[in-house]
Amino acid sequence: MAANRRINQKRRSAGFNIKPTIIIIGVIGIILTVYIGYRASTSERNLFSVSLVALFAGLLFESFRISDNWKIVIYTFIGTYFVSLLSFLPGKREYVYNFENHIEAWPYYFIFLFSIFTAVTFKDKVTSKVTEGITLLLSISLIYWTIDYGFIYIDHFFVKSLLAIVLIFSVFSIIQALTYFKLSKNVRLTLSIWSSIIVLVFAIDNIISVYQNENIETTEHISQSIYIGLQYFFLGVSVLYITQNYILVAGFLPSRNGEYKKDLKETIKDHLARYSENQIFIGHSIICALYAVTIYSLNYKYQILPRYTMIWLVFMTFPFILRLIELTKKRTTTNNRFEYRNSNENKPNGNHPKIKQYKK
Repeated sequence: MAANRRINQKRRSAGFNIKPTIIIIGVIGIILTVYIGYRASTSERNLFSVSLVALFAGLLFESFRISDNWKIVIYTFIGTYFVSLLSFLPGKREYVYNFENHIEAWPYYFIFLFSIFTAVTFKDKVTSKVTEGITLLLSISLIYWTIDYGFIYIDHFFVKSLLAIVLIFSVFSIIQALTYFKLSKNVRLTLSIWSSIIVLVFAIDNIISVYQNENIETTEHISQSIYIGLQYFFLGVSVLYITQNYILVAGFLPSRNGEYKKDLKETIKDHLARYSENQIFIGHSIICALYAVTIYSLNYKYQILPRYTMIWLVFMTFPFILRLIELTKKRTTTNNRFEYRNSNENKPNGNHPKIKQYKK
């Protein structure tokens, strides 16, 4: 027994104790954080923006919303924070080191890493189900987006080629939604990839539009500050889903150190798993198409709202419109059944006292 205890003690002592390493990293991180705060406060440049705080607040809010265990989000936050401090290391081609430039870039590294880690951790919850109806709405929205941007008027071979690709895949998704053609694996994979690409296009447009606003701290009116802050906040909320769609698309690109065949199979599996095999009712597809085309046509003519705002507004409102139609239809059917039952009950039957019974 004593010999076994000695052996166990030797094994424990021979093992690697990670605690001192964590303490050292933590101390270095705290010291570096204090120094970052000191340099940012004494610098003549505005190194931190309140807008980025609003963006990260939206990202953190959505992370807590989809998480069943808030401790996982906290641990992800702490781990990402210390990993993001590596951005202060000099780059390979950085011959003149500028600490303030690294301070400006640091929040973007942190937000990017946190969104990646969170999207991977909560992969099943971030990866939402996609149906034929969603792809249909995305395709119609992309057609409106290209027209409103004026790409159809650009006479350039590359632009024309991209528009041809957009038209081919959009028509394919529209035909698929308006028919009961079988949703095979290849069809679902194609529609899933197409949906991810459209989401990324809209996300890039939204990011560019949001960053064209001035910083919150430089605005003159509180209402304007709140409006800009909300744009950054909602952008932060959507960052996880943008990141997940990016991962789904980037999975088809070969990486330097990865196993491409294995990664490709996993990416295809993720696309097939998220795309629903259930076909939608053609009547709903027609309603969706009419609703989207009508709203986008009016906005194109009268410029009521910015294009990206109108696109997200259509995506948010159409499910409620469809739900309202279903409830109205259900209520009408119930009323018709009730009236039919009452009419049958009021009809005279053979047991009525005023009706004589005849026997053969």
